[in-house]
Amino acid sequence: MKIPLSLAISISAICFLSACGGGSGNSGGGGGTGGATHFAVTAPGAATAGTPFTIAVVALNSSNRTVTGYSGTVHFTSSDAQAVLPPDSTLANGMENISVTLQSPGSSTIVATDIATPTITGTSTAIQVAMNPNLHGFQATATMGGERASHTATLLPNGKVLVAGGTDSLGNDLATAELFDPATGTFTATGSMISSRISFTATLLAHGPAATNGKVLVVGGTAGNTAELFDPSTGTFTATGTPVSARFEGTATLLASGKVLLAGGHGGTAELFDPAMGTFTATGPMKSARDECTATLLNDGTVLITGGESELNSIITAELFDPTTGTFTATGSMTEARSGHSATLLNNGKVLVTGGINSNDDVSTTAELFDPASGTFSTVSPMTSGHAFHTATLLDDGTVLVAGGFPLPNSSGNGSVIAELFDPATHLFARTGSLGTGRYLHTATKLNNGEVLVTGGEFKTTPAMILKSAELYK
Repeated sequence: MKIPLSLAISISAICFLSACGGGSGNSGGGGGTGGATHFAVTAPGAATAGTPFTIAVVALNSSNRTVTGYSGTVHFTSSDAQAVLPPDSTLANGMENISVTLQSPGSSTIVATDIATPTITGTSTAIQVAMNPNLHGFQATATMGGERASHTATLLPNGKVLVAGGTDSLGNDLATAELFDPATGTFTATGSMISSRISFTATLLAHGPAATNGKVLVVGGTAGNTAELFDPSTGTFTATGTPVSARFEGTATLLASGKVLLAGGHGGTAELFDPAMGTFTATGPMKSARDECTATLLNDGTVLITGGESELNSIITAELFDPTTGTFTATGSMTEARSGHSATLLNNGKVLVTGGINSNDDVSTTAELFDPASGTFSTVSPMTSGHAFHTATLLDDGTVLVAGGFPLPNSSGNGSVIAELFDPATHLFARTGSLGTGRYLHTATKLNNGEVLVTGGEFKTTPAMILKSAELYK
């Protein structure tokens, strides 16, 4: 729909903003003289995420008069990377109404630029985008007490979340810990770990002896072959048995027996922690040495290990651990080599594997499903974007929230704000509300109310920028 000429002239006269450049060679007519030099881009001051609205674009000359004879083509961009923008367009009589949808809460602008002559351009005033209460999305919550990346976040039986360790922007390994309380939306400090750690594991012990139920087992990382237990009742960490091996970027899986399987992160070794005894004993070994792999407890009690990295190469193979025999056996290989990926048990018993770094050292956009019945992997439709060192969280409705990740090729080098949902019924991914801040090496923890708490992570590597911010997906 075209706006009336009189309104366009009024808009251009007000001139919400303009950016002047060289002459375009487009001759004016009717309401203007000379060639177009810039655009007036008029937008509302406020909008709702995910809801279309209209902007007015008018070609103007150096006297801010409408150039009705403008015949160029306009390209649209936005500071909102997730914005739904129109295709390249012409302006009838030098003016047009254009439909735009912004997706990310916060302040955004829209830019119109002539394709042939980029100096003919214009930028809207700031548009304040509010979260749509009827749509899923992220909302900021209180910040943590300090920066953290490569840390852990563990849901406790009381509904609070224990956030521990990690690294900060100065490269310090952290021993500090804090608790997030969903009732107040705040973080408070708790007792520090005995050792500073990054790239370690933290596992809630909930099926063992009464003395250990509700405690959190912390193992490995940069603290080597040490382990400790966090007691929510006292807010303190105490040392426990000594692991057989030091593990960095390994996995920890709570088994049905209440024991914890530690695998990867140290050659092809694996071991079991027994909460009743407070001791570690060797098991396995694994079929392949793996770092940055995943471990997923299946409904039959076995553990699926996928991918990872060995000698700087991503791995395509997978294996299964059987707690009844203490052995690992090979299963079908994935369709793509992956490290820094995710693996999520679905309600139907299958496992969704997403993203990671592939054998070409690219951030993968692919995803696949492991079927325990056949022991095979099969591809599903690709994600809308690449994700590595991201998070994948099973939601109460059975969908999977895939959020953030490593910087994409040819990007600004910042962490990704992109979040999307996988629907097990259709095997399709669809964008959902974006993260307020791009991040990777962060955590995502589903709370008892169904919301997802996202904490910390790295925004960019050079110079290092570690985040203390947190947000909730609702």
